[in-house]
Amino acid sequence: MPLYVMMTNLTDEGRKTVLSNPHRIKEVNKEVERMGVKIVAQYVTLGQYDFINVLEAPNNEVIAKVATELGARGTLQTSTLAALTLDDFIKALH
Repeated sequence: MPLYVMMTNLTDEGRKTVLSNPHRIKEVNKEVERMGVKIVAQYVTLGQYDFINVLEAPNNEVIAKVATELGARGTLQTSTLAALTLDDFIKALH
């Protein structure tokens, strides 16, 4: 299944939500999985992004829908990259 890296920043409203209910993050993860996306790894990061997520999705359309639905809530902004494993990249070169 295709891999994606989603970098996420909380908005002011998102920070308020996380402060008042930190478990909301895991609730959102379940919503994302119900949309057909598997969360492979998730990290809280310091610096340019608040979260880095490694995701598996069937195709670009599904990941675009997830990014749009999450962003429409007004609590976060996403930036998503398609990703290849190193082995898949090497195979593609042969």
